Amino acid sequence: MFKSSSEKSRSKFSKGYGRRVLSILAGAAVMVSMAACSVSPAQEAVNGFGDAFKSGQVLLSADHALIASRLDIRDAIHKGRAAIEARLREEILKNTVYVKAANKPVYASEALAEPAVDSLKRGTSLYVLNRVPGAEGAGELLQVKRSYEDSESMGWINSDGLAVSRSELIQSPYEGASYEAFERPYEYPENPRVKVKGVYVTGHSAAGAKLEQLIQLAETTDINAFVIDVLDDNGHLLFKSEKAETFVPGINDKVYIKDIEGFVQRLKEKDIYLIARIVTFKSPKFAKAHPERAITVRATGAPYVGNDKILWVSPHDRMLWDYNLSVAEEAARLGFNEIQFDYVRFPASNGGKLDASLDYRNPDGETKTAAIQKFLVHAHERLSPLGVYTAADVFGWAASSQNDVGIGQHWEAISNVVDFYCPMMYPSHYGPGNYGYAVPDAHPYGVIDRGIKDAIERNLNIETPGTLRPWIQDFTAPWVRGYIRYGEAEVRAQIEALKANGVDEYLLWNAGNNYTSSALK
Repeated sequence: MFKSSSEKSRSKFSKGYGRRVLSILAGAAVMVSMAACSVSPAQEAVNGFGDAFKSGQVLLSADHALIASRLDIRDAIHKGRAAIEARLREEILKNTVYVKAANKPVYASEALAEPAVDSLKRGTSLYVLNRVPGAEGAGELLQVKRSYEDSESMGWINSDGLAVSRSELIQSPYEGASYEAFERPYEYPENPRVKVKGVYVTGHSAAGAKLEQLIQLAETTDINAFVIDVLDDNGHLLFKSEKAETFVPGINDKVYIKDIEGFVQRLKEKDIYLIARIVTFKSPKFAKAHPERAITVRATGAPYVGNDKILWVSPHDRMLWDYNLSVAEEAARLGFNEIQFDYVRFPASNGGKLDASLDYRNPDGETKTAAIQKFLVHAHERLSPLGVYTAADVFGWAASSQNDVGIGQHWEAISNVVDFYCPMMYPSHYGPGNYGYAVPDAHPYGVIDRGIKDAIERNLNIETPGTLRPWIQDFTAPWVRGYIRYGEAEVRAQIEALKANGVDEYLLWNAGNNYTSSALK
């Protein structure tokens, strides 16, 4: 089981079921009569406390609380409450089941007589009220309701096609990755969550005249966040970093912003939520400083480069982890609200077909998915004490593929351990035939609609999924055969597709940082 290093941490389980537990407790909290409180001497009150705690009860009487404080047994109250919460949580989990197949029928009685009174979607969670043996050993018949606190039964179902944990819904789990609930803070008091509508900002734009245009965009549209290159694709830093210099000598020779404190303060004064983009494993400057850590071609020993001729370092490399996270920590201390990890993956390997020819420097035999997830867990452990959120960018197709796309981006494994999950759902990046479209780029609404539906469904497979915040397209892709020009209608169509599916956060990508303002009002 994952555990947070922060004392303030609480899982999304505790945010959901936990809140329900507290509300249930609040409704039945006083376990000793007021009559006993009014007539009992101090010793009887103390004895009452002992009896109550032995039986797992909680006392909330003002008289008893005063006595408790005087006798220094207030901690026992908290222990008693915690014990009740733990037992109730255990009871809820023990009797909760999940639907594995779509359109599971619900019937009015245990006879399961037609017609069905309801039909359940895959991933639906149910609380079991009663269990009855089925005829001739054919499983069980279950009387269910939507959740523990619901007062009315939905009806009866058979036990076929049910899971007892969400992780059983995952079709292709990966060795070494954990799909159990990952406990982490939902929100930091000094850094409250924001419904982000953001744009990508390069280091060049941040340091130049373009910044004024982007600030004006935020002041006149729905945009309220900037995703700023802090460590970019070419390995350049936004600001000077003493820690980074220890990993890559000379890294500070070229930085974009000299007065980073003033830069951050100005954007904060404009109420702009700041997200630090860290290009993670495509790391050319680190690879040149440490060639022994770069991914290489086995046949020649030469460093591997992709189509963009940029060097990659192995995601298994813990020293690279430390480098990236040291920069991320500095960004957090400077005032960035969130750290977003891009290229948090292995290089594209034609669905894994190139793996045999590449040396990923993997002495421990980790799966790709396990390496990516472990990095993100470690990122949380280092960044959560600083009160910032973590996010991960993944290919949009990861939501629709049951495997890790050959690059370690298995949907549930990553969503399970980040605060915000950012699939890059640019229609131009889907191949011919995806979602039934010959040219996905020409169908901005349809592609986003299909993609986000898959993302929502996949998130149902885990207890603690990251909040969805997709990247969408604000650029024209002339390299795509049959492409269309993107403008106000196309950008707005993508936003509307997200909204229709209940997703009210998004990020816009345009490499030149030229955005369609008319679509953002």
